[in-house]
Amino acid sequence: MWKDIHILLLGEPKVGKTSLILSLVGEEFPEDVPDRVEEITIPGDVTPEKVPTHIVDFSEKEQGEYQLCEEIAKANVVCLVYDLADLTTLEKIKERWMPLIKDCSMHESMLPIILVGNKSDLISDSKMYEVIPIMNDFPEIETCIECSSKTLNNVSEMFFFAQKAVLYPTAPLYSPQDGDLKPESKIALVRIFKLFDKDNDGVLNDDELSYFQKICFSTPLAMQALQDVKNVVKKNCPDGIVDDSLTCDGFLYLHLLFVQRGRHETTWAVLRKFGYNGLLQINEDYLRPDLPPAPADTIPQLTMDARKFLNEVFSKYDKDEDGALNPMEMDDLFSVFPYEPWGSEVLNTVCTNSKGWITRAGFLSQWMLTTFIDAPRTLEYLGYLGYSALLDCASQAEAIHFTTNSTTHATDENNRDIFTCKVIGVRGVGKSAFLQGLLETSENTKKSKHSQVSVFAVNEVQVKNLSPVYLLLHEVDVSDLLAAGEGSFLCDVVCLLYDSTDADSFQCCVEVHKQFVVGSSVSCIVIATKADGKAVKQRCALQPVDFCLQNSLPPPIAFSSRQKSSTSVYETIAEMAAVPKSSTEHQTSALGIILKIGITTAILAGLGYGLYKYSNTFK
Repeated sequence: MWKDIHILLLGEPKVGKTSLILSLVGEEFPEDVPDRVEEITIPGDVTPEKVPTHIVDFSEKEQGEYQLCEEIAKANVVCLVYDLADLTTLEKIKERWMPLIKDCSMHESMLPIILVGNKSDLISDSKMYEVIPIMNDFPEIETCIECSSKTLNNVSEMFFFAQKAVLYPTAPLYSPQDGDLKPESKIALVRIFKLFDKDNDGVLNDDELSYFQKICFSTPLAMQALQDVKNVVKKNCPDGIVDDSLTCDGFLYLHLLFVQRGRHETTWAVLRKFGYNGLLQINEDYLRPDLPPAPADTIPQLTMDARKFLNEVFSKYDKDEDGALNPMEMDDLFSVFPYEPWGSEVLNTVCTNSKGWITRAGFLSQWMLTTFIDAPRTLEYLGYLGYSALLDCASQAEAIHFTTNSTTHATDENNRDIFTCKVIGVRGVGKSAFLQGLLETSENTKKSKHSQVSVFAVNEVQVKNLSPVYLLLHEVDVSDLLAAGEGSFLCDVVCLLYDSTDADSFQCCVEVHKQFVVGSSVSCIVIATKADGKAVKQRCALQPVDFCLQNSLPPPIAFSSRQKSSTSVYETIAEMAAVPKSSTEHQTSALGIILKIGITTAILAGLGYGLYKYSNTFK
């Protein structure tokens, strides 16, 4: 909203600009009228819209063209005054003042104009018909009013209209030439309609309309008033009511009616509830509200209310109730976004069904991953889904809280339930297959040929004696680590993968462990991949079993992407992360453990969320 409003009065000499200002302030017609009065400020508490208002007079006798352009650039609205008893002053508005204002205005959008016919006490009949052609030629003209500074007729109303022209402008909403809402305003209102359509059936029933009224206007809508609204729509918009429910066409017609009847504030109240500004763009501070400073050793995580909301979103768009979102349902979901937020990598990041469609578990996992890696992005996405408006909370920042390391997550929302594991190994060792194995523990997935490779995989995993946790695997290539030098990133567990059928694959695990794990407090586990093949002796000083024994690590775990029995490895990793065990040489794994591995900022950007954000799909 505006902090204050600058109203500028312009027009030919002697049309009564100064007397209008003095009549408003003094509540009587001034006997002596100067050529110009200094800027007058009206406090917000005495104005109808509760916004401080600055009224600026202009006199050609005292001010030059440079000052005129300067005042126009500062103005939020211009009142163009003409003399009702001398219509040549009205012609000057069209010939001189409107082009001049357009040339001097520095605003991104059109500067709103109020036409003010002064000295109505000197005429017997309204001259409004003279103004209509000018209003048709200049869409920035919000309205026209006839008044008299001498009798005070419509003087306060004139300034009220000027305030409304700033706070609730017509120009972004309505096209006088077409007699219809502008495309941009329709897009915004259709999006809001979809957000209130809870059952996603294309209409707003009585309960949804009542909820709309409550959220946008904080007052319940009486049943009779609701029926009256529907009767008006039914009478004037044939497709506006279906089965006694309001269609999207009917919703748009209601807002067209509000604008045409001068009730712009009603439509703007709805738009601003969902973060729209005067340019019909969603404000950045609405989409990305500030999160409170994160305490040390904490991570961002979705609250239970946010997860409940997202579960309801999934149910809303899962029209066929098959527990997965097919491509059409995904398109429907993302129709309230200005761009498609997820790229095809998501199909290799979370659980999908046998058709390659994202399941409910996969949907929630993706949100947990986004929040963990880029919490502001989650806030933006929730903003597009209408989180703060629909839940009537201060902002979607309330959807995220910061969790500390704890193993009592089963009963306390403020404790942590997402844990990370870096999966490290040489190229060809089977890291991607290991990540996909996490996703296939609950679904027999069939990946799309068009989906892109993902370096992340996240899924819920059961931990003994605790509720399920989210396990996030992040694939890292060992050659990149060894080449990058010193660096650091956060994780709970590191998995060292070697190919049991390749004699040269384990030596790199030894080097990574020596260079980056020894001396740290990170939990570590060794995985022998391709366990369904013939194992060979590794060409290194210690064989994997002896290496693990010497370094107080658990024995190597055999893994094969072809054997379902191998899936228990993920439960082991999740338990190591969520319930870390301590020993003399293996300290407790805690939140914020720093694994000293060689990743520079560029490598992190390449392997980390730079890939995840699907930069090619963002618009």
